[in-house]
Amino acid sequence: MVVVKRMLTSLLIDMRAKPDEESINKLHAKLLEASAVYSKDKETLSWFVMQSVHDKQDFCIVERYLNEGSQKYHLENPYWKTFDPYVIPLLEKDMDLRRFEELEEKKE
Repeated sequence: MVVVKRMLTSLLIDMRAKPDEESINKLHAKLLEASAVYSKDKETLSWFVMQSVHDKQDFCIVERYLNEGSQKYHLENPYWKTFDPYVIPLLEKDMDLRRFEELEEKKE
């Protein structure tokens, strides 16, 4: 029996806040808020945020979706239109977004 492999899609977004405490604190709070909102989107497996233990300006978002098409629910969320306009002015440089397919062992 061959098990059909589903392609779990993940996005990894690195962000670097401006060096002032206000920007760092605002980005921290907004990312926590966004995680609470986006984690409830249909076909979202997880949407979590991290902050570097070595440099408080560095943040990372990991988004995991059931498949490539699942991200449409995330982009259709009304919250999405408020996220970038709030976050981008807090950043020292552009976000670095990378898309991955999760590795999964084939079962026969």
